[in-house]
This record gives sequence, structure tokens and C-alpha cells, in this order.
Amino acid sequence: MITADGLKPGNKIPSERELTERLNVGRSSVREALRALELLGLIETRRGEGTFLRDFRGNQLVQLLSTFILQDEKAKKDVFETKNMIEIDCLRLVLQRTDKESIGNLMNWASNTEDFHDDEFFYRIILLADNHLFLRMWVILKDYYYSLIQTPPQYDREDYLFLLKALGEKNEEQTILAYRKLRNLSVL
Repeated sequence: MITADGLKPGNKIPSERELTERLNVGRSSVREALRALELLGLIETRRGEGTFLRDFRGNQLVQLLSTFILQDEKAKKDVFETKNMIEIDCLRLVLQRTDKESIGNLMNWASNTEDFHDDEFFYRIILLADNHLFLRMWVILKDYYYSLIQTPPQYDREDYLFLLKALGEKNEEQTILAYRKLRNLSVL
């Protein structure tokens, strides 16, 4: 429902009554689910205003889970490696599925936005790849990744533009090389 309605953090979610009707469940079930989501910090209720989605990227649930799941160095390395593999596979899907106009729009955004950052760039890439499972896995892995590192790495915007140029030219080899350069990965 969040995806279908295009809800973002800070947006108001439907009322209990509307959720009951749309989900075809009892009101007590909706109330219990909302209470659980609020305890997890995923929503917040404001008296007299309604219930709103919270930005789960800052949610402590990821850090809590990561302390149990990611206890050894191999698991930490696996998170980084798997996140990179998803990004590379999404780049390959974009090469197959996306037209030059969409790449041009992304290039325009990457060139001109002041609030440019890596997460938003790859979020947009994964949207172009049109694979919702990759998107869900990437978001979780990204959050785990950020829970493991002290300071997020800084990347050069020119490296993103070089990557987009290779995508626009539909050149898979150059796209993968540009990605590896961006992420400072050794070339195989």
C-alpha cells in the first residue's frame, strides 16, 4: 500500500477505518499492527493530526539486527560484496531495459542537483532497472552497510557522470569498468 500510494517518509498514512476497509481486516488487527509499527519506529502518531511514516533509514532496528547478524568480518565483507553485486546487476538491467532519454534525464539530475549523494543515485538506477526485489534487498544491505562503517565514503561526481555516459552508450564493458572505478574495486 505504501508503494502503491507512493507514500514517502513524513507522509500521512490512511486512517484506521480506511486501512480496515482497504485491507479487509478487523479494526483491532489494524490497531495492533499500527502499534507494532510504532514500537519499531517505522510510524509515528501525532494527536489530532494522524499517523505518519517515519524515515526508516535512521531506524535503530537495522543497527540492532546487525549486531546479531553481522558479528564476524566475513559477514561484514559479504554485505559489502552483495550490495555491489546488486548494483552491478542493476546496471546490466538498465543497459537492457532503459532508453537513452531516461539515462539523459538521470545524467541531467546527476549534473545539476545540489543534494547529490550515492544512495539517491543508485536508488534511481535500481528504479530504472525495474526490479523490485533488487530494490528491497539493496535498501536493507545499504542500511546494514552504513551500520558497519564509521564514515561513509565520499565519491567524485565525475565518476558517476562517466558511469552514466557508458550507460548511455549501451557499453556494458565500460559501464562495469566505470562502476569498479567509482567503488575503487580492483579490475578483474
